Amino acid sequence: METYGLEKLGIINATAVYRNLTPAQLTEHALRRGEGTLSNTGALVVKTGKYTGRSANDKFIVDTPAVHDDIAWGKVNRPMDQEHFDAIKAKVIAYLQGREVYIFDGFAGADPKYTKSFRIVNELASQNLFIHQLLRRPTDEQLADFEAEYTILVAPGFKCIPEIDGTRSEAAILVNYEEKMVVICGTQYAGEIKKSVFSVMNYVLPKMGVFPMHCSANMGKDGDTAVFFGLSGTGKTTLSADPNRKLIGDDEHGWADDSVFNFEGGCYAKCINLSEEKEPDIYQAIRFGALVENVVMDPETREFDFDDASLAENSRVGYPVEYINNAELSGMSSSVPKTVIFLTADAYGVLPPISKLDKNQAMYYFVSGFTSKLAGTEIGITSPVPTFSTCFGEPFLPLDPSVYAKMLAEKVEKSGANVYLVNTGWNGTGKRTKLSYTRAMVTAALNGELEQAEFVTDPFFGVAVPTTCTGVPSDLLIPANTWENKAAYEAKAKELAKSFVENFKKYTHMSEEVINAGPKA
Repeated sequence: METYGLEKLGIINATAVYRNLTPAQLTEHALRRGEGTLSNTGALVVKTGKYTGRSANDKFIVDTPAVHDDIAWGKVNRPMDQEHFDAIKAKVIAYLQGREVYIFDGFAGADPKYTKSFRIVNELASQNLFIHQLLRRPTDEQLADFEAEYTILVAPGFKCIPEIDGTRSEAAILVNYEEKMVVICGTQYAGEIKKSVFSVMNYVLPKMGVFPMHCSANMGKDGDTAVFFGLSGTGKTTLSADPNRKLIGDDEHGWADDSVFNFEGGCYAKCINLSEEKEPDIYQAIRFGALVENVVMDPETREFDFDDASLAENSRVGYPVEYINNAELSGMSSSVPKTVIFLTADAYGVLPPISKLDKNQAMYYFVSGFTSKLAGTEIGITSPVPTFSTCFGEPFLPLDPSVYAKMLAEKVEKSGANVYLVNTGWNGTGKRTKLSYTRAMVTAALNGELEQAEFVTDPFFGVAVPTTCTGVPSDLLIPANTWENKAAYEAKAKELAKSFVENFKKYTHMSEEVINAGPKA
């Protein structure tokens, strides 16, 4: 039996070893093994059990001398000693003995100058299908000469014992940068594999002069590139899917001196409340070869009920980028970004719907990574909760935020890119900004129209706000104009500004110029 070098990991007596099977083969294996069922569209549908999202509290970085001084240790980057890592890895390897094992050998990083090779070893055929579709797939020639730089062992059936293993629960995501290995166990949520690759890229690429970004990216007909940063619910996927521009990717990219490139070869989209009308690309991508997680399905007709969140609010689908009609299949642009857009959904209704940022403001709002969490769709249903995720990707950033912020500033300055903060959230009317208005503002930013507008300075956030934009009522551009009660507007603006200031105090490595570029409490 061909083992494809698994014995180098200590896996020496698997009952079968399958390497880089096709999506059809992996789907057949998953069905044979009882891992999932088929939908009426042909997609493989699985339930991930207890873990239906990332288990952030169960992620650890192995603290070794070679990386200790690099890592921004804290509540996100928790340390684990080498001894506990070695013990868990040995147990996972022992667990995989005597089982069918699935290997995917592939790549992260579309630009060949910065490509990294990954070997993912899976217990489950369905998870192997997922990562096959999410990473960049090798050609036959590349596979023949493949050598993995990084290895990820994935065994959801192995459960840790916290008292013995030094973990917080039965699940563990252990990143060992020095050994170039990740161990994932106790959780079947496939997103952990994808984000572990992202965490590796966020560590290695800055050392190569590449700025790693948690963003979507697209390109115009003339090759001009734009990147969209934003947390969940801000419109990152929706706004980057522009019929007049090609999608480079929807989630993870690198900004090099002469390119923007997708890390991945696929997409991982939310399914909750999905409709063909609002998200036709995602809706139509849920077909044979896609992996669907935790979406309720009629057991007889096999039709999806995307509005049913009883299995998970965070239901997902993974599919190759080829399933998107307007995708740039090379995964890269040979031009650096002309436009950088930070997306936020402000439930307070006080941030301008679009504003332009100078260099220091760009660093400030990038590091802050702000949005709001709100259960309802209108202000007043419940109190908005400001949410800050450092650099729009805090859980996946091993280095100090100042490293990424400095790289952003350097790339923007060198490229001459314009940076905009776009609020896709609410205004003083208590209603969310219409998608058509947001699209018009983003278009004006991309085509350079906004550069010709007159700007005024926001009194609380200090950003430059355009007074006109084609396709958008002028009154909506100035937040105060949407509020009947001016005192209430000022109170809410001060409340949000104070949240920014308090949050930013934890960034001890930022310059005074950047700190002073933020809101005034």
